[in-house]
Amino acid sequence: MLNNKISGIRAMEILDSRGNPTVRVYVELSDGTQAVASVPSGASTGENEAIELRDGDKKRYGGKGVLKAVENVNKVIAPALLGMHAHEQSIIDRKMIEMDGTNNKSKLGANAILGVSMAVARAAANSARLPLYQYLGGAGARRIPVPCMNILNGGAHADNSVDIQEFMAVPLGAPNFREGLRYVAETFHTLKGILKARGLSTGVGDEGGFAPNLDSNEDVIETIIQAIEKAGYKPGKDIAIAIDNAASSFCTDNKDHYDLKWSGAGKMDSNGLIKMSEEWVSKYPIVLWEDPLGENDWKGFKDFTARLGDKIEVVGDDIFVTNTEYITRGIKEGTANSALIKLNQIGSVSETIEAVRMCRDAGWRYFISHRSGETSDAFLADFAVAMDGGHLKTGSASRSERLVKYNRLMEIEQELGGTAFYYWK
Repeated sequence: MLNNKISGIRAMEILDSRGNPTVRVYVELSDGTQAVASVPSGASTGENEAIELRDGDKKRYGGKGVLKAVENVNKVIAPALLGMHAHEQSIIDRKMIEMDGTNNKSKLGANAILGVSMAVARAAANSARLPLYQYLGGAGARRIPVPCMNILNGGAHADNSVDIQEFMAVPLGAPNFREGLRYVAETFHTLKGILKARGLSTGVGDEGGFAPNLDSNEDVIETIIQAIEKAGYKPGKDIAIAIDNAASSFCTDNKDHYDLKWSGAGKMDSNGLIKMSEEWVSKYPIVLWEDPLGENDWKGFKDFTARLGDKIEVVGDDIFVTNTEYITRGIKEGTANSALIKLNQIGSVSETIEAVRMCRDAGWRYFISHRSGETSDAFLADFAVAMDGGHLKTGSASRSERLVKYNRLMEIEQELGGTAFYYWK
């Protein structure tokens, strides 16, 4: 530990899975250890998320360049962190946050800070000769999460007639991760055959799920159930369904009115949306519902949880943005019973861990998540095991930036051998 001082930090601009710029950071320690980390980027973002610093120069990548963030790493953050011990994660993260001085990391950029934070964590793990999941989670980190695989996209992640952003297949009945991944991958490929037979598109959205024009949102669920059965599995027993409304994307007044216009379901208030959700939960094997209401519809969220929270996991994403301030309010008001956890929503490894700790202490669940703009970095897989969350979402059975996370989890499961365990609750 005494020889793991930070001796070098540098950053560069790379492209994410949507072809947009993002930040990659390299860290070197005094013992010769090296590590690299790449920062993801979201499309469906909460208004209170930490700020990705973009250049705004329309002549480069339509204004989405990250050269300013890269410069902040190279010229501001790096000189300040040189000589610090890499294992002092929380101290390093706090120093960067204090240097930024804003409440949303808009000065240095959450993408700059997170890139350094992730790379430092990985460098410290490498220096300690520990896998990242064990370095972050301790010797007891051995729970492999259930993969909530996004198999059909709508909303902001696709260009189709489906209002709801994600429909996920959840292999909660599998004996282990490897088999669970097989269950949902087979369902994904079976779904492709069903869509093709109906003359529908089998093109995929940002996260690798199919993005066809179906007759209604319910038609999506029924088609997925058909795929589960045709793949040889029992809906609700072997494979269940999780939904991410991303309801802010179809909220019309930034409060409590909604328009499911693409599917033809039409306009409704919070109560109407909750009533529709209750009907679906009673009819279909749904076990988790993310962002069922908009990010400013705190009352609607609370009502949804009061009516359905004893039956399913109710996850807040845009409403909480991995921020302990909003999670604290949610716990106090009974807004949900779970929070989505995204590293780049808050912008540092230690703050993300604190959000997880807060959920755990309150008896809430927490749902580890990727972003729609991803990279080949598998940091998230190790992080999910370290946090003992029990489930994660990291896209579909297509697109290499998604599969690298699944493949890493299979590696971890194999490495842990008989000590690994896997279960939904």
